[in-house]
Amino acid sequence: MAAAAASSSPPAAITCRAAVAWGPGQPLVMEEVEVAPPGPMEIRVKVVSTSVCRSDVTAWQSKAQPDLFPRVFGHEASGVVESVGEGVTEFQVGDHVLTVFIGECKSCKHCVSGKSNMCQKLGLERKGVMHSDQKTRFSVKGKPAYHYCAVSSFSEYTVVHSGCAVKVGLTVPMDRVCLLSCGVSAGLGAVWNVANVSKGSSVAIFGLGTVGLSVAQGAKLRGASKIIGVDTNAEKQEKGKLFGVTDFINPDELSEPVQQVIKRITDGGVDYSFECVGDTGVVSTALQSCSDGWGVTVTLGVPKTKPEVSAHYAFLLSGRTLKGSLFGGWRPKSDLPSLVDKYADKEIQVDGLVTHDIPFSEINKALELMLENKCLRCVIHMPQ
Repeated sequence: MAAAAASSSPPAAITCRAAVAWGPGQPLVMEEVEVAPPGPMEIRVKVVSTSVCRSDVTAWQSKAQPDLFPRVFGHEASGVVESVGEGVTEFQVGDHVLTVFIGECKSCKHCVSGKSNMCQKLGLERKGVMHSDQKTRFSVKGKPAYHYCAVSSFSEYTVVHSGCAVKVGLTVPMDRVCLLSCGVSAGLGAVWNVANVSKGSSVAIFGLGTVGLSVAQGAKLRGASKIIGVDTNAEKQEKGKLFGVTDFINPDELSEPVQQVIKRITDGGVDYSFECVGDTGVVSTALQSCSDGWGVTVTLGVPKTKPEVSAHYAFLLSGRTLKGSLFGGWRPKSDLPSLVDKYADKEIQVDGLVTHDIPFSEINKALELMLENKCLRCVIHMPQ
Protein backbone atom coordinates (compact mmCIF):
# COMPACT_ATOMS: atom_id res chain seq x y z
CA MET A 1 0.00 0.00 0.00
CA ALA A 2 1.25 3.44 -0.86
CA ALA A 3 2.17 5.63 2.04
CA ALA A 4 0.32 8.86 2.69
CA ALA A 5 1.74 11.89 0.95
CA ALA A 6 3.84 14.24 3.01
CA SER A 7 1.91 17.21 4.30
CA SER A 8 4.27 19.66 2.57
CA SER A 9 3.42 18.36 -0.91
CA PRO A 10 0.09 17.93 -2.70
CA PRO A 11 -1.59 14.59 -1.96
CA ALA A 12 -1.04 11.89 -4.56
CA ALA A 13 -3.22 8.95 -5.54
CA ILE A 14 -2.82 5.95 -3.26
CA THR A 15 -3.62 2.27 -3.66
CA CYS A 16 -5.38 0.22 -1.01
CA ARG A 17 -7.84 -2.62 -0.61
CA ALA A 18 -11.58 -2.18 -0.99
CA ALA A 19 -14.48 -4.62 -0.88
CA VAL A 20 -15.91 -4.10 -4.36
CA ALA A 21 -19.39 -5.11 -5.50
CA TRP A 22 -19.31 -6.09 -9.18
CA GLY A 23 -23.05 -6.61 -9.49
CA PRO A 24 -26.31 -6.59 -7.51
CA GLY A 25 -26.18 -9.10 -4.67
CA GLN A 26 -22.84 -10.55 -5.77
CA PRO A 27 -20.34 -11.30 -2.98
CA LEU A 28 -17.94 -8.43 -2.39
CA VAL A 29 -14.46 -8.98 -3.79
CA MET A 30 -11.29 -7.69 -2.15
CA GLU A 31 -9.63 -5.65 -4.86
CA GLU A 32 -6.71 -3.27 -5.10
CA VAL A 33 -8.19 0.12 -5.90
CA GLU A 34 -6.71 3.50 -6.62
CA VAL A 35 -8.06 6.34 -4.52
CA ALA A 36 -7.61 9.78 -6.04
CA PRO A 37 -6.36 12.76 -4.04
CA PRO A 38 -9.05 14.84 -2.36
CA GLY A 39 -10.43 17.61 -4.56
CA PRO A 40 -11.26 21.13 -3.40
CA MET A 41 -13.16 21.08 -0.08
CA GLU A 42 -12.68 17.30 0.21
CA ILE A 43 -10.73 15.13 2.64
CA ARG A 44 -9.25 11.68 2.25
CA VAL A 45 -9.89 9.43 5.23
CA LYS A 46 -8.16 6.30 6.43
CA VAL A 47 -11.12 4.23 7.56
CA VAL A 48 -10.71 2.70 11.03
CA SER A 49 -14.13 1.11 11.57
CA THR A 50 -17.28 0.80 9.51
CA SER A 51 -20.52 -0.92 10.38
CA VAL A 52 -22.97 -2.60 8.03
CA CYS A 53 -26.30 -0.79 7.85
CA ARG A 54 -29.47 -2.34 6.45
CA SER A 55 -29.55 0.31 3.70
CA ASP A 56 -26.12 -0.88 2.51
CA VAL A 57 -27.58 -4.35 2.04
CA THR A 58 -30.74 -3.07 0.36
CA ALA A 59 -28.77 -0.99 -2.13
CA TRP A 60 -26.27 -3.82 -2.75
CA GLN A 61 -29.09 -6.22 -3.60
CA SER A 62 -31.11 -3.73 -5.64
CA LYS A 63 -31.24 -4.09 -9.41
CA ALA A 64 -32.67 -0.59 -9.84
CA GLN A 65 -29.31 0.95 -10.80
CA PRO A 66 -27.43 -1.77 -12.71
CA ASP A 67 -25.07 0.75 -14.30
CA LEU A 68 -23.61 1.79 -10.92
CA PHE A 69 -21.21 -1.15 -10.71
CA PRO A 70 -18.45 -1.81 -9.78
CA ARG A 71 -19.32 -0.04 -6.58
CA VAL A 72 -17.89 0.48 -3.09
CA PHE A 73 -20.64 0.45 -0.46
CA GLY A 74 -20.54 1.48 3.21
CA HIS A 75 -21.43 4.77 4.89
CA GLU A 76 -21.50 4.29 8.68
CA ALA A 77 -17.86 4.86 9.53
CA SER A 78 -15.12 6.46 11.58
CA GLY A 79 -11.61 7.22 10.46
CA VAL A 80 -8.56 9.47 10.51
CA VAL A 81 -7.95 12.32 8.10
CA GLU A 82 -5.03 11.31 5.84
CA SER A 83 -4.95 14.39 3.59
CA VAL A 84 -7.00 17.49 2.84
CA GLY A 85 -7.93 19.19 -0.40
CA GLU A 86 -7.70 22.81 -1.43
CA GLY A 87 -9.75 25.20 0.67
CA VAL A 88 -10.23 22.87 3.64
CA THR A 89 -9.59 24.68 6.91
CA GLU A 90 -11.85 22.77 9.29
CA PHE A 91 -9.81 19.54 9.26
CA GLN A 92 -6.15 18.69 9.63
CA VAL A 93 -4.22 15.52 8.96
CA GLY A 94 -4.65 13.22 11.96
CA ASP A 95 -8.11 14.42 12.99
CA HIS A 96 -10.60 11.72 13.98
CA VAL A 97 -13.86 11.97 12.08
CA LEU A 98 -17.25 10.41 11.50
CA THR A 99 -18.46 10.20 7.92
CA VAL A 100 -22.08 11.17 7.28
CA PHE A 101 -24.27 10.31 4.30
CA ILE A 102 -25.84 13.78 4.19
CA GLY A 103 -23.84 16.94 4.62
CA GLU A 104 -24.36 20.44 5.90
CA CYS A 105 -23.08 23.33 3.80
CA LYS A 106 -24.50 25.93 6.22
CA SER A 107 -25.34 28.30 3.37
CA CYS A 108 -28.24 26.84 1.33
CA LYS A 109 -31.92 27.59 1.93
CA HIS A 110 -32.45 24.46 4.03
CA CYS A 111 -29.29 24.83 6.12
CA VAL A 112 -30.00 28.44 7.08
CA SER A 113 -33.69 27.75 7.78
CA GLY A 114 -33.02 25.96 11.04
CA LYS A 115 -35.96 23.72 10.12
CA SER A 116 -34.34 21.03 8.00
CA ASN A 117 -31.31 18.84 7.47
CA MET A 118 -32.01 18.42 3.73
CA CYS A 119 -28.93 20.31 2.53
CA GLN A 120 -29.39 21.36 -1.10
CA LYS A 121 -25.67 21.12 -1.89
CA LEU A 122 -24.68 18.01 0.04
CA GLY A 123 -27.93 16.06 0.28
CA LEU A 124 -28.41 12.33 -0.19
CA GLU A 125 -26.29 11.35 -3.21
CA ARG A 126 -27.86 8.65 -5.42
CA LYS A 127 -25.74 8.70 -8.59
CA GLY A 128 -22.62 7.01 -7.21
CA VAL A 129 -20.39 10.06 -7.60
CA MET A 130 -19.05 12.99 -5.59
CA HIS A 131 -21.24 16.03 -5.01
CA SER A 132 -18.66 18.52 -6.29
CA ASP A 133 -17.82 17.35 -9.81
CA GLN A 134 -20.09 14.33 -10.39
CA LYS A 135 -17.04 12.06 -10.76
CA THR A 136 -15.70 9.13 -8.75
CA ARG A 137 -12.53 9.02 -6.67
CA PHE A 138 -12.11 5.24 -7.01
CA SER A 139 -10.81 3.17 -9.88
CA VAL A 140 -10.40 -0.61 -10.05
CA LYS A 141 -8.73 -2.54 -12.85
CA GLY A 142 -8.72 0.62 -14.93
CA LYS A 143 -12.46 1.24 -14.52
CA PRO A 144 -14.24 3.87 -12.40
CA ALA A 145 -15.75 2.41 -9.24
CA TYR A 146 -18.87 4.13 -8.00
CA HIS A 147 -19.49 5.55 -4.56
CA TYR A 148 -22.38 4.92 -2.18
CA CYS A 149 -23.97 7.91 -0.48
CA ALA A 150 -20.77 9.85 -1.27
CA VAL A 151 -18.99 7.92 1.53
CA SER A 152 -17.94 4.38 0.43
CA SER A 153 -16.40 3.17 3.67
CA PHE A 154 -15.91 -0.47 2.63
CA SER A 155 -12.42 0.62 1.63
CA GLU A 156 -9.24 1.20 3.59
CA TYR A 157 -9.21 4.78 2.31
CA THR A 158 -12.02 6.94 0.96
CA VAL A 159 -12.64 10.53 -0.10
CA VAL A 160 -15.57 12.55 1.28
CA HIS A 161 -16.64 16.16 1.05
CA SER A 162 -15.54 18.09 4.12
CA GLY A 163 -19.19 18.98 4.66
CA CYS A 164 -19.95 15.26 5.05
CA ALA A 165 -17.57 14.65 7.95
CA VAL A 166 -17.71 15.55 11.63
CA LYS A 167 -14.69 15.84 13.90
CA VAL A 168 -14.71 13.73 17.09
CA GLY A 169 -12.41 13.61 20.08
CA LEU A 170 -9.26 11.49 20.02
CA THR A 171 -10.39 9.45 23.04
CA VAL A 172 -13.78 8.36 21.67
CA PRO A 173 -13.78 4.62 20.74
CA MET A 174 -13.73 4.59 16.94
CA ASP A 175 -15.16 1.07 16.70
CA ARG A 176 -18.36 2.09 18.48
CA VAL A 177 -18.92 5.76 17.74
CA CYS A 178 -19.22 4.87 14.04
CA LEU A 179 -22.81 3.79 14.77
CA LEU A 180 -23.67 7.44 15.41
CA SER A 181 -23.02 8.28 11.77
CA CYS A 182 -26.32 6.66 10.79
CA GLY A 183 -28.48 4.11 12.64
CA VAL A 184 -28.36 5.18 16.29
CA SER A 185 -28.66 8.86 15.46
CA ALA A 186 -31.56 8.17 13.09
CA GLY A 187 -33.52 6.46 15.85
CA LEU A 188 -32.81 8.95 18.61
CA GLY A 189 -33.50 11.91 16.35
CA ALA A 190 -36.82 10.51 15.15
CA VAL A 191 -37.98 10.55 18.78
CA TRP A 192 -36.41 13.80 19.96
CA ASN A 193 -36.50 15.99 16.85
CA VAL A 194 -39.17 14.69 14.48
CA ALA A 195 -41.89 13.33 16.77
CA ASN A 196 -40.84 15.27 19.89
CA VAL A 197 -42.11 12.49 22.16
CA SER A 198 -43.47 13.81 25.46
CA LYS A 199 -43.14 12.49 29.01
CA GLY A 200 -45.78 9.95 30.01
CA SER A 201 -46.77 9.17 26.41
CA SER A 202 -47.28 5.80 24.72
CA VAL A 203 -45.11 4.62 21.82
CA ALA A 204 -45.21 1.70 19.36
CA ILE A 205 -42.10 0.70 17.43
CA PHE A 206 -42.36 -1.56 14.40
CA GLY A 207 -39.03 -3.33 13.92
CA LEU A 208 -36.49 -3.75 16.71
CA GLY A 209 -33.26 -3.54 14.77
CA THR A 210 -30.57 -0.98 15.52
CA VAL A 211 -32.82 1.92 14.52
CA GLY A 212 -35.89 0.61 16.35
CA LEU A 213 -33.97 -0.07 19.55
CA SER A 214 -32.53 3.43 19.35
CA VAL A 215 -36.08 4.75 19.05
CA ALA A 216 -36.93 2.79 22.21
CA GLN A 217 -33.92 4.25 24.00
CA GLY A 218 -34.89 7.76 22.96
CA ALA A 219 -38.47 7.26 24.10
CA LYS A 220 -37.32 5.92 27.47
CA LEU A 221 -35.01 8.89 27.97
CA ARG A 222 -37.94 11.19 27.17
CA GLY A 223 -40.00 9.50 29.89
CA ALA A 224 -42.52 7.58 27.76
CA SER A 225 -44.69 5.40 30.03
CA LYS A 226 -45.47 2.59 27.58
CA ILE A 227 -43.07 1.51 24.84
CA ILE A 228 -44.44 -1.29 22.68
CA GLY A 229 -41.97 -3.20 20.51
CA VAL A 230 -43.36 -5.08 17.50
CA ASP A 231 -41.15 -7.67 15.79
CA THR A 232 -41.52 -11.14 14.28
CA ASN A 233 -38.22 -12.22 15.84
CA ALA A 234 -38.98 -13.46 19.36
CA GLU A 235 -35.33 -13.04 20.34
CA LYS A 236 -35.78 -9.26 20.14
CA GLN A 237 -37.99 -9.28 23.24
CA GLU A 238 -35.16 -9.53 25.76
CA LYS A 239 -32.93 -7.16 23.78
CA GLY A 240 -35.79 -4.68 23.65
CA LYS A 241 -36.11 -4.62 27.44
CA LEU A 242 -32.50 -3.45 27.71
CA PHE A 243 -33.33 -0.39 25.62
CA GLY A 244 -36.64 0.51 27.26
CA VAL A 245 -39.31 -1.66 25.62
CA THR A 246 -42.07 -2.33 28.16
CA ASP A 247 -44.37 -4.52 26.04
CA PHE A 248 -43.49 -6.90 23.20
CA ILE A 249 -45.79 -8.11 20.41
CA ASN A 250 -44.95 -10.75 17.82
CA PRO A 251 -47.46 -10.33 14.95
CA ASP A 252 -46.91 -13.95 13.88
CA GLU A 253 -48.39 -15.12 17.17
CA LEU A 254 -51.59 -13.07 16.88
CA SER A 255 -55.02 -14.11 15.64
CA GLU A 256 -55.99 -10.52 14.83
CA PRO A 257 -54.26 -7.51 13.21
CA VAL A 258 -51.52 -6.03 15.38
CA GLN A 259 -53.05 -2.55 15.20
CA GLN A 260 -56.19 -3.85 16.89
CA VAL A 261 -54.15 -5.28 19.74
CA ILE A 262 -52.25 -2.02 20.18
CA LYS A 263 -55.45 0.03 20.18
CA ARG A 264 -56.99 -2.26 22.78
CA ILE A 265 -54.08 -2.16 25.21
CA THR A 266 -53.65 1.61 24.89
CA ASP A 267 -57.32 2.64 25.08
CA GLY A 268 -57.60 3.77 21.48
CA GLY A 269 -54.06 3.87 20.11
CA VAL A 270 -50.59 5.10 20.95
CA ASP A 271 -49.52 8.72 20.94
CA TYR A 272 -46.56 7.97 18.67
CA SER A 273 -45.65 5.10 16.34
CA PHE A 274 -42.44 4.50 14.44
CA GLU A 275 -41.96 2.37 11.31
CA CYS A 276 -38.38 1.06 11.35
CA VAL A 277 -38.72 -1.94 9.03
CA GLY A 278 -38.54 -0.48 5.53
CA ASP A 279 -41.96 -1.73 4.48
CA THR A 280 -44.61 0.69 3.24
CA GLY A 281 -47.35 -1.74 4.27
CA VAL A 282 -46.11 -1.42 7.85
CA VAL A 283 -46.35 2.37 7.52
CA SER A 284 -50.11 1.99 7.10
CA THR A 285 -50.27 -0.41 10.07
CA ALA A 286 -48.31 2.03 12.23
CA LEU A 287 -50.65 4.86 11.24
CA GLN A 288 -53.68 2.74 12.19
CA SER A 289 -52.08 2.01 15.58
CA CYS A 290 -52.10 5.71 16.50
CA SER A 291 -54.71 7.56 18.47
CA ASP A 292 -57.34 9.69 16.77
CA GLY A 293 -56.90 13.40 17.23
CA TRP A 294 -53.16 13.63 17.90
CA GLY A 295 -51.41 10.37 16.96
CA VAL A 296 -48.12 10.83 15.11
CA THR A 297 -46.50 8.18 12.91
CA VAL A 298 -42.88 8.57 11.83
CA THR A 299 -41.43 6.42 9.06
CA LEU A 300 -37.68 5.77 9.09
CA GLY A 301 -37.22 2.58 7.07
CA VAL A 302 -35.95 2.35 3.48
CA PRO A 303 -38.36 0.11 1.51
CA LYS A 304 -36.91 -2.64 -0.67
CA THR A 305 -40.02 -2.80 -2.87
CA LYS A 306 -43.27 -0.88 -3.36
CA PRO A 307 -42.11 2.61 -2.40
CA GLU A 308 -45.64 4.08 -2.53
CA VAL A 309 -47.45 4.54 0.77
CA SER A 310 -51.23 3.98 0.80
CA ALA A 311 -53.60 4.81 3.63
CA HIS A 312 -57.29 5.54 3.91
CA TYR A 313 -57.87 9.29 4.01
CA ALA A 314 -60.01 8.88 7.14
CA PHE A 315 -56.92 8.17 9.22
CA LEU A 316 -55.56 11.62 8.37
CA LEU A 317 -58.95 13.31 8.51
CA SER A 318 -59.33 12.08 12.07
CA GLY A 319 -56.26 14.00 13.16
CA ARG A 320 -53.39 11.58 12.74
CA THR A 321 -50.09 12.84 11.30
CA LEU A 322 -47.66 10.92 9.08
CA LYS A 323 -44.09 12.22 8.99
CA GLY A 324 -40.87 11.10 7.35
CA SER A 325 -37.46 11.22 8.98
CA LEU A 326 -34.01 11.28 7.39
CA PHE A 327 -31.11 10.91 9.82
CA GLY A 328 -33.48 11.80 12.62
CA GLY A 329 -33.60 15.44 11.55
CA TRP A 330 -30.05 15.99 12.83
CA ARG A 331 -27.91 18.58 11.05
CA PRO A 332 -24.61 16.73 10.91
CA LYS A 333 -22.16 19.49 11.78
CA SER A 334 -24.42 21.50 14.06
CA ASP A 335 -25.94 18.62 16.02
CA LEU A 336 -23.88 15.44 15.81
CA PRO A 337 -21.08 16.62 18.15
CA SER A 338 -23.62 16.86 21.00
CA LEU A 339 -24.65 13.23 20.41
CA VAL A 340 -21.00 12.16 20.48
CA ASP A 341 -20.65 13.99 23.80
CA LYS A 342 -23.72 12.16 25.17
CA TYR A 343 -22.13 8.86 24.19
CA ALA A 344 -18.79 9.82 25.75
CA ASP A 345 -20.62 10.82 28.95
CA LYS A 346 -22.54 7.50 28.95
CA GLU A 347 -25.90 9.25 28.57
CA ILE A 348 -26.85 7.12 25.56
CA GLN A 349 -26.26 3.43 24.85
CA VAL A 350 -24.37 2.44 21.71
CA ASP A 351 -22.08 -0.46 22.60
CA GLY A 352 -24.98 -2.84 23.29
CA LEU A 353 -26.08 -2.59 19.67
CA VAL A 354 -22.87 -4.16 18.36
CA THR A 355 -23.39 -7.91 18.15
CA HIS A 356 -20.35 -8.82 16.03
CA ASP A 357 -16.81 -7.53 15.49
CA ILE A 358 -15.45 -8.76 12.17
CA PRO A 359 -12.14 -8.20 10.33
CA PHE A 360 -12.34 -6.43 6.97
CA SER A 361 -11.24 -9.58 5.17
CA GLU A 362 -14.47 -11.30 6.29
CA ILE A 363 -16.90 -8.53 5.34
CA ASN A 364 -19.12 -10.92 3.37
CA LYS A 365 -19.83 -12.72 6.65
CA ALA A 366 -21.31 -9.47 7.97
CA LEU A 367 -23.61 -9.22 4.94
CA GLU A 368 -24.74 -12.82 5.46
CA LEU A 369 -25.52 -12.18 9.14
CA MET A 370 -27.60 -9.16 8.17
CA LEU A 371 -29.48 -11.11 5.50
CA GLU A 372 -30.17 -13.91 7.97
CA ASN A 373 -31.35 -11.42 10.63
CA LYS A 374 -28.73 -12.76 13.02
CA CYS A 375 -27.19 -9.45 13.99
CA LEU A 376 -27.92 -5.87 14.94
CA ARG A 377 -24.70 -4.16 13.93
CA CYS A 378 -21.54 -5.84 12.67
CA VAL A 379 -18.54 -3.57 13.08
CA ILE A 380 -15.88 -4.10 10.43
CA HIS A 381 -12.35 -3.50 11.67
CA MET A 382 -9.83 -2.26 9.12
CA PRO A 383 -6.22 -3.46 9.32
CA GLN A 384 -4.15 -0.84 11.12
